[in-house]
Amino acid sequence: MDIPIVRNVSSSTLLIILLFLCSSSMANNLENLAKSLAKIRGEVETLQTQLDMEKEKHSSRMTALNSQLADLSVEERRQKLSIEKLQNSLEKLTESTQKAEQSGDKLKPVLLTILSDYKHYIQVGFPFKKDDRLKAVTSLENSINNQLIDPNKAINQAWALIEDEIRLSKENGIYQQTVELNGENLLVDIAKLGTVFLFFQTRDNRSGMAKRSVEGGWKFEVTDSTSDVERIKRLFDSLKKQIRQGYFEIPNPLRK
Repeated sequence: MDIPIVRNVSSSTLLIILLFLCSSSMANNLENLAKSLAKIRGEVETLQTQLDMEKEKHSSRMTALNSQLADLSVEERRQKLSIEKLQNSLEKLTESTQKAEQSGDKLKPVLLTILSDYKHYIQVGFPFKKDDRLKAVTSLENSINNQLIDPNKAINQAWALIEDEIRLSKENGIYQQTVELNGENLLVDIAKLGTVFLFFQTRDNRSGMAKRSVEGGWKFEVTDSTSDVERIKRLFDSLKKQIRQGYFEIPNPLRK
């Protein structure tokens, strides 16, 4: 600030002028400081509001994740129970084989009962290549009923089928199968994760997943969520690169 030149004034008058000029400068500085403080206070309030919103979002996300974790735990227990039933079938088959005589007449009803239970398990269970799996069981049943196969050989085949089913629950990979979408049968690419998750991609770039219905069965649904479509795409890309283990963020088909 330029100080004007003052001539021919008394010392007291000069002092008053200097005090006036200094007080004016201090007032300007205080006003500028007040404005800066007000601006900083506004920024702090804005940041606090954003922080509160982020905390609320985090809390909501954690609640949703805990709910999904509970769903996955239920599904895991269901799958473990299914595997235990299959393993019990293997044990029954082994025990019956050991007790049975060489006569095929005594082995036949045991085998047919086990195969019938196995067919029911496939029909109501995980919707992966159901037709192929049922066809293999039905073919063996027909061979036993028509006496086209030796009983001991039939036991070995039944054993192999059930072991394949158990192995299926541990494998991840990409396959092709026909699924029903909106009443239409379509050949799609399938990403299978054990016997819990099944995602698909159609030739016209639609994506979706298999969901368990309220009645207990399964149905294939297309997803309209952009984020879910992107997650499914990343899963397919990883599996195509032979990345079958690690961290994958995927849609939750168990979510109601």
